[in-house]
Amino acid sequence: MTPPSHPVLRVRGVTKHFGGAAALKGVDLDLYPGEIHALMGMNGAGKSTLVRVLSGVHQADGGTIEVDGREQHALTVRRARKLGISFVPQRRELAMGLTVAENVLLGDLPTRGRAVHWKAVRDEAHDALAALGITLDVERTAGSLTVAEQTMVEVAREVRRGGRVLILDEPTACLGAEAAQRIRALVRTLRDEGVAVVYISHYIDEVMAVADRLTVLRDGSVVTGAPAAELDETALVRAMVGRDVVSTRPGRPAPKDEVGLAVKGLSHGRAVRDFSVEVRRGEVVAVLGPAGDAQSRLFDLLSGRRRPDSGQLHVEGRAVPFGSVAASLAGGLRCVTGDRHALGLVPALSVDENLLLADDRFARRRLHRRTELARRAAPLRLAYGVRAAAGNPPVSALSGGNQQKVLLGKWLENVPAACFLEDPTNGVDIAAMADIHALLDDLASRGVAVLLASSSAEEVMRLADRVVVVRAGRTVAEHDITALTRDELVATALGGQPQ
Repeated sequence: MTPPSHPVLRVRGVTKHFGGAAALKGVDLDLYPGEIHALMGMNGAGKSTLVRVLSGVHQADGGTIEVDGREQHALTVRRARKLGISFVPQRRELAMGLTVAENVLLGDLPTRGRAVHWKAVRDEAHDALAALGITLDVERTAGSLTVAEQTMVEVAREVRRGGRVLILDEPTACLGAEAAQRIRALVRTLRDEGVAVVYISHYIDEVMAVADRLTVLRDGSVVTGAPAAELDETALVRAMVGRDVVSTRPGRPAPKDEVGLAVKGLSHGRAVRDFSVEVRRGEVVAVLGPAGDAQSRLFDLLSGRRRPDSGQLHVEGRAVPFGSVAASLAGGLRCVTGDRHALGLVPALSVDENLLLADDRFARRRLHRRTELARRAAPLRLAYGVRAAAGNPPVSALSGGNQQKVLLGKWLENVPAACFLEDPTNGVDIAAMADIHALLDDLASRGVAVLLASSSAEEVMRLADRVVVVRAGRTVAEHDITALTRDELVATALGGQPQ
């Protein structure tokens, strides 16, 4: 598409330093009304810093930012919002106990006299959602919504506030294919309404499908800015990483005959009903189904966080009781959450402390000398490719890819008999993804039984030997991955059948 002649936002030569490190090095960027502009780059490339500068969270050290042709000095969050620049972060920022209507109108509830005019609240929220083609019961609480629906509510709120530049950070992370498609449809609606959308995503196929233009950052600098139609996937990856990254199916040894992980008749309410799967030693089996089906509950049940209504779990032939995290660990099963922020890592603790949190010796003796921590964590940092800017900072200071490597190192330090991995490459860049895939290949090559729940069709095609299809919480089919194309795999995940 041909953008309007004048950008709504123009960035020229913007720089930003943290201490002695340059996070942005003379960045230029133009955003036009009615376009989807993808911002790409590896973790640590400068994307997050740039959007925080644009939304007023950080102050630029140098350069200029113009909105509607007028230069803006000392841009603050309040000033950015007033100018129509809105930021929807990856982690949802809704008041989960309030209704959809209250969240859409948060901070601007209409009143009648001294009381809130609740009918007007509901009507205005309904109209704001309907204008974007969103159908939701405005009286539902935000906490009862799916992740995709929560994203829609946040977008509707920002557009109602007058957002003309909407920055979306990983809006489809952790979503199934159907939910992600709903978000992409909403983004196209925003573009058609004249909003300038900044779209940040690590999913290259998604970006190539949705974006009108692309800007790629590497090491704080712009390395590519072009219409999306002028770039192919190979050129985009090369621009992001600085080299070619080849992702092919590994030449792993054939799985062994022995069953390493067996789940039989697992049931939990309406979500999981008689789910069964067997994973041989050295095999990777992916669980597929419509978003929100049984695979979304497996982490809680297999890890011992929740007790199922019925079912059996065996690791290498030994029965493992449900409902106990300690029993799951003692049985040789390691479960890695897909939500590293809420369940996986302790943000305030250091990198080394997080790496050693699952170590019994560390758990029994909470206080350790720094030298002992560093000595015991060093091999894990090396084995899992964890990179920190300097020293042993809080794990929250790391990029998403390095945080994910810390999470994997924490649980997989001692090679387990079996493991369950939930979206192991969620929110990481393509280079970190390749590193993590190599780690998982190594686990399988060592004879570990790997059960995988992933929202990425490419990841499943890359890693899995078999796929187990789930419908209404039940295992209904199995397929050898080599018998499926990518499109057939996606159809299977959405509830269709391979043709």
